[in-house]
Amino acid sequence: MSAHTPKALYRDEGVVLRVQKLGEADRIVTVLTRRTGKVRAVAKGVRRTKSKFGARLEPFSHVDLQLYTGRNLDIVSQAESLHSYGPKIVADYKAYTAGTAVLETADRLTAEEKEPSLRMFLLVIGALRALAEQAHPPGLVLDAFLLRAMSVAGWEPALTDCARCAEPGPHRHFSVPGGGMVCPACRPTGSSLPSPVTVGLLEALLSGDWATAEASQGINRREGSGLVAALLQWHLERGLRSLALVDRS
Repeated sequence: MSAHTPKALYRDEGVVLRVQKLGEADRIVTVLTRRTGKVRAVAKGVRRTKSKFGARLEPFSHVDLQLYTGRNLDIVSQAESLHSYGPKIVADYKAYTAGTAVLETADRLTAEEKEPSLRMFLLVIGALRALAEQAHPPGLVLDAFLLRAMSVAGWEPALTDCARCAEPGPHRHFSVPGGGMVCPACRPTGSSLPSPVTVGLLEALLSGDWATAEASQGINRREGSGLVAALLQWHLERGLRSLALVDRS
């Protein structure tokens, strides 16, 4: 690009997934945007103490951005806050640990930069809003997000019919490598035998049946969380750091 070529300017709204220090005063922000997909951009001067700009570019922030297209990283030229979910989420430890896992999962599941991912963007905004407003227990919000995020990524678990041969269910066994519930003929060794109530909880979380989900018992929530985490980490092929820190007490 020659020094005289004007850089392309574009606008988008997004949610800040993570920030990294760059040099003395700058930051690299990773933003999942509504139209452009995942964008990594430099926010110049935001680590100086009086930068209002920097306060808008914190994780959990829903922002309206103006950016210039850069050679390697884009440059943030303006940031206006649309919703600041951070203060309410950070004030509640369970919500904070769940919210951190939401952001890391969204970052990992949208691996390609500049690939539009509107459904993932909307899922993240919905999860952060629910955590900030304490609409549902944080652990359930997280598991609902993880199930739906896997669905968006093409990995929706089979919860009724057999994951391998589509034999109509319900079935008793659950296989993480198999992708969900499996029939007796397809059941690989090492399959687990979850409670039917737990499987019903996962179906409720995937479909948004919050009345059923919130009526669930702790033992089924814990078992369901274990299955969801195992599925996600199987697909990602390496663990999510934040998932191990989620407070599900």
